[in-house]
Amino acid sequence: MATTADFRNGLVIEYNGELHTIVQFQHVKPGKGPAFVRTKLKNMKTGRVLDNTFSSGTKVNVARVERRPYQYLYRDEIGYYFMHLETFEQIHVPEELIDGHEFLKEGENVEVVYHTDTDTVLSVDVPQFVIVEVTYTEPGLRGDTATNTFKQATIETGGTVMVPLFVSTGDRIKIDTSSRTYIERAKS
Repeated sequence: MATTADFRNGLVIEYNGELHTIVQFQHVKPGKGPAFVRTKLKNMKTGRVLDNTFSSGTKVNVARVERRPYQYLYRDEIGYYFMHLETFEQIHVPEELIDGHEFLKEGENVEVVYHTDTDTVLSVDVPQFVIVEVTYTEPGLRGDTATNTFKQATIETGGTVMVPLFVSTGDRIKIDTSSRTYIERAKS
């Protein structure tokens, strides 16, 4: 058992009979009345995010989870396949359990989150930043570097991302997978 004082981002708790991860939380101490904790909880099965408020000091059950290192191998029509880096055991993970699957490159190292009580896969954590090559984008016009406008680009993994006008086909770019945004051109 834990209390609201133990809340942190990424903590997996049992709430309404299902596993949720804490995406965001904020302790609030109003001038009048008792303190409370405002949270955003993400359902581990459905991926739905809900807002919830806990009274300060409320006890919650913390789910025992384990993060294991895996390497992304390939994808087929059934889902994604990963190999454990130490035991070389291969597992299959459905697409809905991978947030940011459109940024996975073959050979990429990831962390697979397991529920230790049932030994089931809860989610796959893609690295926060990835470097990918732009396979197609419309050509930018000369002199458009000063404006803050974006265009759509297709990357080597098949996903799309919005990039500045000066990015062209063949460029390598750095992407933040959590916000799905362009960060910078990658240094060669």
